[in-house]
Amino acid sequence: MQNRYVLEAKGISKRFPGVLALDNVDFQLKEGEVHAVVGENGAGKSTLMHILGGIHKPNSGRLYMDGKEIVCKSPIDAQGYGIGIVFQELSLISELSVAENIFAHRQPKNMLGFISKKKLSEKTNELLDTFNEKINPLLPIKFLTIAKQQVVEILKAMSHNPKVLILDEPTSSLTQIESDRLFENIKILKKRGISIIYISHHLKEIFEIADRATVLKDGKYVDTVNVKDVDEEKIVSLMVGRDVSHKYVNRQDKIDYSKTVFETRELSHESLFQDMSIKVHAGEILGMSGLIGAGRSEFARTIFGLDKIKSGEMYLDGQKVIPKSPADAIGMGIAYTSENRKLEGLFLNSSIKENCVSPQLNNFTKKGLGVLDEKLMDDYAKMCVEKFNISTPTTQQFIRNLSGGNQQKVLLSMWLGIQPKILIADEPTKGVDVGAKAEIYEILRKLADSGVAVIVISSDLLEVLTISDNIMVMKSGKIAAKLKNSDADEENIISYATGVSI
Repeated sequence: MQNRYVLEAKGISKRFPGVLALDNVDFQLKEGEVHAVVGENGAGKSTLMHILGGIHKPNSGRLYMDGKEIVCKSPIDAQGYGIGIVFQELSLISELSVAENIFAHRQPKNMLGFISKKKLSEKTNELLDTFNEKINPLLPIKFLTIAKQQVVEILKAMSHNPKVLILDEPTSSLTQIESDRLFENIKILKKRGISIIYISHHLKEIFEIADRATVLKDGKYVDTVNVKDVDEEKIVSLMVGRDVSHKYVNRQDKIDYSKTVFETRELSHESLFQDMSIKVHAGEILGMSGLIGAGRSEFARTIFGLDKIKSGEMYLDGQKVIPKSPADAIGMGIAYTSENRKLEGLFLNSSIKENCVSPQLNNFTKKGLGVLDEKLMDDYAKMCVEKFNISTPTTQQFIRNLSGGNQQKVLLSMWLGIQPKILIADEPTKGVDVGAKAEIYEILRKLADSGVAVIVISSDLLEVLTISDNIMVMKSGKIAAKLKNSDADEENIISYATGVSI
């Protein structure tokens, strides 16, 4: 590998209203390397990538490509300099074909000026061959899996022949097998001399795929390290500036096994899951693991009254219940935080204050007047910000302007405000940095310590092993195993989830 820098940023600063997102940050990318950028939510990773990709303009600092200063006023400028970016949120149009998405606004034309589907397919197949992918170029995107859509998104960026490719949280919606395939594709690009900037909250991936890693914290540059020379503990300490534990805290003495808070008996959905029988006790954190599509979230949604029960029974504090709607469930003391906090959990264009009080508006209404008590709402929101350590200059801050970790803490504060008997947290740390993860784990443990029954659904095996007192593994809509934390490890969870002996 050559040591010259294909892309370099010097003294980059970027200020948004009330926030200094980047403060004199330096970054160097070598030719043909995979360079990870890591840091907690709010560290400035995305802002730096947006500046490199021409989406934001820096307030100060300079960019260099192959040693020559460049100015990126737009994504088109960045593409012209050879910088491609693939965002976590895919930008594909579901109704258009693979080929139409890759070559949008650049379709090859015939002599009459019409789009040539033959040439379009040929050019698309050439790109697909790069990754040994056998996808029909004319197939609409909506029929592809998320993993295949990710491939198309990368090939769309590759169609501009970039020197630099930025991948922002590319595995956030992928299974382990799909992630492994992505890593193989990244290695293919690396062999072709393409330099890759890789952003991920999963440090395990950094050690698998990256050559170097740059750490940012609170908008400032911390250090750049050779990945082979450090371990995960060192990276974490650079990111958060403190020791963070992601090991299971034995809580068996906090669980009252004589008191079953929530129980299902042979609960079944029309098609999504069958014969689900579980018990969650006072003070217990039950982890639910399994592959995507195993039926975990569907089971949770049914408990919360979002989907209908075909057969079976539910009991809360020994009383038979059938929530017919989320409002029913909330009234019974059942809380559910969706895995998709942006679409189903939070009001992004509303303030922290408005989100915190939203599940319990009746408690903030002036008696007899039917209007909201702003002072009461203000006080409650400030209490939530302090209690859940939400990083914000004001409770009037819009949710969309918060980092992923702070959004997740607002979501938890919303639902813990109803004082639930049972909380179902679906992917509670998805897209959240290691420091915020530790805080969220502590919030869930304290909730369970108070006697609340907690169910945590997670695709992250280490998370399941870290937070769960007991673990239930699902496969194809059914319970494949029930394990104590002391009897569980990554191998046997995967084995039960896949039905393959390891």
